[in-house]
Order: sequence, then C-alpha cells, then structure tokens
Amino acid sequence: MASKQFNIIVLAVFTIVLPAVAMATEFTVGDDLGWTIDFDYQAWAKDKVFRVGDKLVFKYTAGRHNVFKVNGTAFANCIVPPPNEGLSSGKDVITLSTTGRKWYICGVSDHCASHGQKLVITVLDESASPAPSPSPSTPKPSTPGSANNIGQPSSTAAAPAPNSAYNGILVSGYHLLMAAMAAVAFLVV
Repeated sequence: MASKQFNIIVLAVFTIVLPAVAMATEFTVGDDLGWTIDFDYQAWAKDKVFRVGDKLVFKYTAGRHNVFKVNGTAFANCIVPPPNEGLSSGKDVITLSTTGRKWYICGVSDHCASHGQKLVITVLDESASPAPSPSPSTPKPSTPGSANNIGQPSSTAAAPAPNSAYNGILVSGYHLLMAAMAAVAFLVV
C-alpha cells in the first residue's frame, strides 16, 4: 500500500513540475548570427512566442557588444543606462520572469541608434494564448524617464505571432503526456 501512495505522490510531483520544464524554451537572440549590428531583430522575434520561464541567450564577442535591459523610452531613443547595469559576458542569459513588454539594446557606440542592435518582445504568461502580431513600429513607452518601469508590462502591448506548428506540437505533446500520466495513475490506484 505504501508503494502505491509513493507512486501517486511521485506522479503528482511530475504533473506539477513537468509543465514548467517542458514548456520553457531557450532562444538564442539572432540565432546563428547572435547579438550583432545590422540585423533585423524585430523580424527575428516576429514569429516567436515568448513565455514566462523562457530564456533569452545573447551571444556575442565580449568587448564588442553588451546588453542592457531598458524601458520603452530608452529603447525608442537608444538611451544607454549606466555601465554597471549592462551585461557583457558574451553569453548573457536572461530568464523571462514576468509578463509584458521587454526591451533590450546594445550600449556600445552607436550600435543601437545607427545599426539597429535592439530587441523588443512581449512575454506571455505560461498558459496564455498568443494574440495577433504587433506592427513593427516603435514601442509605446512606459512612463517616460522612469527607471522603475524597466521590464514592466505595458497596458497596450500586443503579443508576437505564434509559431503555430512548433507550439501546436509542443502543447499537443504536453497534453498527451498529461493524459498518459493520468491513465497510469488510474491504473495504479
């Protein structure tokens, strides 16, 4: 009897923990080109769905670029925060922990303003359905000049379009796995 209870407890833990692990995605910003100048990051992000728990990986040659998380105003105007707020390892990993708009720029020279080295994404809740794709226009800023709004959701934010084939398979696979686990639980009990 104790063995059945243990199996049920293990099954319950997997049912709770597995969705977060199975659903998290690691996105290498810019794919094989990485974080660099003269690359269209808005086009790169357009067909991706970013969710809480996902990770952004910024790969670049250390010393040639960096990454700053900024607010909408700083993004639109390429305003670089103080150097101590930047990431500069060459393989910076940012875990998306909250929903809403997120803005990132390179603070080296004129990489943001003249070479378009900036990225804006919308992060959805783990279980939210994606909304229609936003236009590639300049993002709506949070309260101008407010450092406290960095990374905070904007009430007018729209989500990027889904990569329907990938997300459909991932979600279907998850539901199939959960159904199989439930069936096993009923057989064990």
